Amino acid sequence: MEMTTQHATIFAVAVLWMTACTTDKTRQFIPGTYVNSAGGEYSVADDTLVIEPAESNNYVIDRKTGFNIIRDGKKGKREYETEKWQAIYDEATRSLTETRLGKSITFYPSSNSLRVGTREYNKIN
Repeated sequence: MEMTTQHATIFAVAVLWMTACTTDKTRQFIPGTYVNSAGGEYSVADDTLVIEPAESNNYVIDRKTGFNIIRDGKKGKREYETEKWQAIYDEATRSLTETRLGKSITFYPSSNSLRVGTREYNKIN
């Protein structure tokens, strides 16, 4: 069967459309800064995750946490912790897996957020 110019054009448009539909918007969404605040009877904490791409499907995540321990109903002085995580992007699940402890990081571009387990972080940039 010989392909006409019209058929070739339709085929090219179909290929471009399929490629556009399969663009990984999650991967484009990942880099940035995400924040979470949590509190309870014994502590209050603010978490910041800064996610940056590395080589291939690898990402570096800097986690910074500020927290106050609550004892006898009184908030103690502010304390800080930092961690550096390495993570690998899984194209099939469109999520990151932190390599040391295996934490799963799931992204929700439509709500501008991510989840690490049950903890939700909002993207601020």
